Amino acid sequence: MRYLHFGTEWIQGGMRIARPWQLELEYQRQMMGVALFVPEPRRVLQLGLGAGALTKFCRRHVTGASLTVVELSAEVIDAARQWFAVPADDELLQVVPADAREVLATLPRSGRVDWLQVDLYDAAARGPVHDDVDFYRLCRRALLRTGVACFNLFGSRFEPSFQAIATAFDDHLLAAPPVDEGNRIVFALAAPFDLAPEPARQRAADLQAAWRLPFSRWLAGLQQANCLGERLRA
Repeated sequence: MRYLHFGTEWIQGGMRIARPWQLELEYQRQMMGVALFVPEPRRVLQLGLGAGALTKFCRRHVTGASLTVVELSAEVIDAARQWFAVPADDELLQVVPADAREVLATLPRSGRVDWLQVDLYDAAARGPVHDDVDFYRLCRRALLRTGVACFNLFGSRFEPSFQAIATAFDDHLLAAPPVDEGNRIVFALAAPFDLAPEPARQRAADLQAAWRLPFSRWLAGLQQANCLGERLRA
């Protein structure tokens, strides 16, 4: 294993050297739960690169989708490419050195996305770098009407962050159960979304077989923890 640190003991990413495309951290695996809502995205936007785990997984498995990654730190981008096997830009992948809020604020309507994956932490890892209602409203505006966002939250900031996301997304959101590392993933939807039980179970089974990730367990956890049908039809 190779881990990325920003000068502290906090792990900001990891890679199994023999399998660089594999997701090693549970919270990163859970962030692929966006596929339960939109299984075949055309556009994916990731805010925060880290060690590039989500970027590499999407590049390998979400074939045909355009993938844009926003990362403020040039050092992180260099490290991800030198030490964590993040591929060079091509016709489907673009890593943009910029501030996430600024990118969202200037995103045109034509640039709206199906998936938005947000994992924005600095070296201190006390909470998301951008963590206010206005930022989360920008996240919602970046989505197509059928789009879905996911946010990595960590530690004591979970409740305030969750409430800010709920305000921005009019309560169209779901929280996954926390993982051992202390992270918790929140899924937020641009509009009310009826994830009917039987189609959802079949979709989870198909994704689990294709990507070897526990989608069926995740779906059951979301349904149990959030009363899925009732929350999304509100």
